[in-house]
Amino acid sequence: MSSILKSTNKKKRRPKSKNYFTQETEDAIVLYNGTSDSEVRSKIYEDKIHYPFFKLTQNIIHTFKFYHTEVDNLEHLQHEIIVFLLSKIHLFDPSRGSKAYSYFGTIVKRWCILYNDKNYKKKLKSVPVGELEKDDNHSYDLETTNSDERLSKFMDEYVGHVSENIYTLFPKSFDARIADSILELFRKRESIDVFNKKALYIYIHEMIPEVKTPKITKIAKQLYAIFKKHYVFYLENGYTNF
Repeated sequence: MSSILKSTNKKKRRPKSKNYFTQETEDAIVLYNGTSDSEVRSKIYEDKIHYPFFKLTQNIIHTFKFYHTEVDNLEHLQHEIIVFLLSKIHLFDPSRGSKAYSYFGTIVKRWCILYNDKNYKKKLKSVPVGELEKDDNHSYDLETTNSDERLSKFMDEYVGHVSENIYTLFPKSFDARIADSILELFRKRESIDVFNKKALYIYIHEMIPEVKTPKITKIAKQLYAIFKKHYVFYLENGYTNF
């Protein structure tokens, strides 16, 4: 397979037709699986399979915005996915009624969802929540992966949890008052820009004129620590643990 893997780094051959994954591609995959001759396999792959795999991975990455990566060049990510596809290519069986385009497209999407979510969780642990809410790169449009809805649902439960336990989490009454003011902004997040840091401080000062900015920052950090801990759990498990 080494000669095949090397070809994934070669310059892509671009046919004139826009239909890059055709019946000819599927037939080539069947021929590839039907021979054990490494030289024949290599030629079939280079001539008929590599470019369709390259375009398939490219289109899925951009269509569903799988941009949370650990590589600087997306072609490097495509190479990783294509290597994975080659490790699964022998499992394709047209007699089961599946078309090659759909079969391998599903594999690519599932691989990208796991990879993207893994890197998104890493990002979650290192960036402010405001950047996550404004992040357009975590919005791949699949039925089970609507990040905006997930974040909104979690936020409602988070606000409810902290509100119910506010005096346990913030024993000092003034701290609890500040925390509740911040939570009030999140309750009204659809009508105000709560993820604008400057705006948040202005709103808090209007509600509590005597509060100092460093105090707001301190309470906001405590609230974010609670948020981050539970949101990571929510992303990993699909339910909250409040």
